[in-house]
Amino acid sequence: MVVKRNTWQREAVREALDSSDGFISAQGLHLQLRDAGSHIGLATVYRALADLATEGEADSLQSPEGEALYRACESTGHHHHLICRNCGLTVEIEAGEVERWARAVAAEHGFTDARHVVDIFGLCEKCSTA
Repeated sequence: MVVKRNTWQREAVREALDSSDGFISAQGLHLQLRDAGSHIGLATVYRALADLATEGEADSLQSPEGEALYRACESTGHHHHLICRNCGLTVEIEAGEVERWARAVAAEHGFTDARHVVDIFGLCEKCSTA
């Protein structure tokens, strides 16, 4: 495993991600950093976010539009998300039935060491009643 050194840019991205609510794109995070006076480059933000996601310090998912989104990871280990399409509220969930189903489908087709990502997009209670 390669250990990335903790540069000021990486720390700035980590802190900005920690202070963001819900998932955010690299472009959105870059804009927040620039608005706060940072001179960090967009490519550096992308690299730092990818590294944080690989190391389990950030959750990463693809929006329904195909854009990569990130947020500071609240828990360690495998988990899934419920995400409000309107306000971005995100709830980490356990999904035992999904885990069992994924293992069974993989085994049925001769796959081993199968991995999966499940993110459920909908409207939270507050947005549903608004």
